[in-house]
Amino acid sequence: MQALDQALFRAINGWPDGMAPFWRFWSEATQRIEVRVLLLLLVVGMLVRGARSRRAILTAMIAWPLANEACDLWKAGLRGPRPFQVLDDVLLRAGKSDSFGSASAHSANMAAVAFCLAYGLGRWGWPWVLVAVLVGISRVYVGVHFPAQVLLGWTTGIAVAALVSWVADRLTARKESADEDLAGQESSV
Repeated sequence: MQALDQALFRAINGWPDGMAPFWRFWSEATQRIEVRVLLLLLVVGMLVRGARSRRAILTAMIAWPLANEACDLWKAGLRGPRPFQVLDDVLLRAGKSDSFGSASAHSANMAAVAFCLAYGLGRWGWPWVLVAVLVGISRVYVGVHFPAQVLLGWTTGIAVAALVSWVADRLTARKESADEDLAGQESSV
């Protein structure tokens, strides 16, 4: 399995340097002020748009930090190396990190957001799945994660987001049930 992971890593990491601006963008987009402003406007727009979009963005805003923390637990527990720490032929196109690379937090965070938005918005959330895929591939291209680490990140993000969405569903059902009970009591008075 490790040989396959390294072969896939080398294939993606070896893509032409002419693609570097595209893949670096996906790897580091949230460090750019214009992307942060755009995301803030998107969040505010979704909060005021209506209940469905508000719930989708709120679950995403809860899920991604939890997914990030889950990846930190993976990194502390598994202590998997990053490609540039163990391979001599890595084309490193991003800054080095001293942390372990067991699970890609970038991949987990975007998978969590993508799951929550796709789950909450249906087809309107699906573009975020593409964003999550691009972010994950970018982490391999820039040389900071093996494909298996990206896959673990995606899986972690989806699992955390599914749990957050399930809890949100239960809380919503409980609130709706309580509202119906209250309405029934008021109509009988």
